[in-house]
Amino acid sequence: MLMLLPGGGLGMNPTMDDMNLIQAQRHLVRDIGEEIDLEIGPGDDDPSFANTPLLGGPSQEPSAEEQGESKQMSMVSEIPNADQDILKTQPAKRKKKVVKRWREEWADTYKWAYVDVKEGTARIFCSVCKEYGRKHRRNPYGNEGSRNMQMSALEEHNNSLLHKEALRLQMASKDKIVVDKPIYVKALMSKTAGSIIEAALKRDPHEAEFIQSVQEAVHALERVIAKNPHYVNIMERLLEPERMIIFRVPWVDDRGETHVNRGFRVHFNQALGPCRGGIRFHPKMNLSVAKFLGFQQTLKNALSPYKLGGAAGGSDFDPKGKSDNEIMRFCQSFMNEIYRYFGTDKDLPSEEMGVGIREMGFLFGQYRRLAGNFQGSFTGPRIFWSGSSLRTEATAYGLVFFARLILAELNKDVKGLRCVVSGYGKIAMHVLEKLVAVGALPITVSDSKGYLVDEDGFDYMKISFLRDLKSQQRSLRDYSKTYARSKYYDEAKPWNERCDFAIPCGSQNEIDQADAINLVNSGCRILVEGSNMPCTPEAVDVLKKANVIIAPAMAAGAGGVVAGEIELNHECNVMHWSPEDFESKLQEAMKQTFHRALKAADDFGYQKESPEALLHGAVISAFLTIAQAMTDQGCV
Repeated sequence: MLMLLPGGGLGMNPTMDDMNLIQAQRHLVRDIGEEIDLEIGPGDDDPSFANTPLLGGPSQEPSAEEQGESKQMSMVSEIPNADQDILKTQPAKRKKKVVKRWREEWADTYKWAYVDVKEGTARIFCSVCKEYGRKHRRNPYGNEGSRNMQMSALEEHNNSLLHKEALRLQMASKDKIVVDKPIYVKALMSKTAGSIIEAALKRDPHEAEFIQSVQEAVHALERVIAKNPHYVNIMERLLEPERMIIFRVPWVDDRGETHVNRGFRVHFNQALGPCRGGIRFHPKMNLSVAKFLGFQQTLKNALSPYKLGGAAGGSDFDPKGKSDNEIMRFCQSFMNEIYRYFGTDKDLPSEEMGVGIREMGFLFGQYRRLAGNFQGSFTGPRIFWSGSSLRTEATAYGLVFFARLILAELNKDVKGLRCVVSGYGKIAMHVLEKLVAVGALPITVSDSKGYLVDEDGFDYMKISFLRDLKSQQRSLRDYSKTYARSKYYDEAKPWNERCDFAIPCGSQNEIDQADAINLVNSGCRILVEGSNMPCTPEAVDVLKKANVIIAPAMAAGAGGVVAGEIELNHECNVMHWSPEDFESKLQEAMKQTFHRALKAADDFGYQKESPEALLHGAVISAFLTIAQAMTDQGCV
């Protein structure tokens, strides 16, 4: 006997009543008892989807079956009243309200599911994977048991390797999206200097980071080029790297799935000696970033007491969330391609963002295996087991030493001064440590989600607690639960906190124009660059107009170069350096770098009190050193 269901539908079974297709934000809810495609794979066709109307899709002609149902409905209307009364008196199973609630919860939770037509057949697709799959034979809705089965089926897809990998790639691609906007070009008084930037823009128009670093260097060298026009040809040669290596890095995760990343190594210039430069593992790593880092490293090495060439590289591999075995396999695959370019007289890599003790150990181990000897070992902690004990701290300690040298020139003491620090990595933590040691008051650290401020300042116990939070992969927010005078701000930067000087240790361009204005209004008078190119060009202009002294990373961050060379000489000479001796050496090297930058600035008319003195003097000193070597060696 036929029965008329509430809502106008007709069914043969009360448990198979007609449920509407719900598609909220491309979410799909199927009829009771139907099968849906959930798992990613080649799979079989599901002809049942062909007759499913899509929300918002074109209207379809009624099928023969639907026409038959319409006839049956008209037949029901012709049933005598007595028979209809019998139908009404028969008990009908009512749907549980929980089913509707469950459908809404499902649609809100699993946003990846949507319906589309593939080769004339309606299918359920994953919005992340952009694929449909074989049928998962589970009853979606009907009773509590099938609800649990549906949950299991959906979770099975969400937890599948292919879905997770597609989600990871989607997030990585979002990070890599570059907004098309004009590159900020500073006005130059010299047409000769402007021609260098024009040539760089014409050759590499899409390499924003590299073009920005070139502009900063050319702007600093404007007086040098105006005085010596023949340096234009030297600069044009310098801006083209000697060697750029791009290669694929295939590796296998713990589940046996294969992944492919892209590797980079740029040997920028070797006129002064073998290359030294970092390796960075970060999803945003690309050729532009590698060239910018290599150019900065070339100038930094030339400015240091040790005359070395510059290089940089890395991969768009993200070590976060990876196991030790996965990182080891990736590092080994990376080294398989690049090892032939490494060696003490060629190129030695060092740590950078995403590369620490663990990664350097894996890289060196594979290099030693492939090279077949211990020569060409890398600079880095724990590689030379008898080496200096301050290798990881060298860059950070050098930043603090450099800040003290600037303050000494201003007849000020660092004790009691408030310092804003960005970043939460090894350099930032060692900066906090050294600031406390010299009597300053560091008040902030930051991560990608916000920043933490402690008005009482950090001490050794608090820094230890921060390290524990990081090692346990806990949020900086948990710090505030222990120290009441602290507060964590979401989606914010620390540059509006009252301070006397700042040390950004995050990444490039972390300080924009608005942040620079906040720094000036907060009382900041000195900015020591702990990361490469942390300020946008607009931010630099704001800081210079406010007479904020900027210590560029190529000068202030030379501590890592000094430490690496001391370690190599230590190993070769089998000498013993105590931590005190090492720190004394480091301070002396930073002092030499500081005075070289000031002297070069003075030679070209920049007063030491000028905010541009260190910024331009460092570039001038480094460039003149490289230019002389390139001139002596001819056109090579």
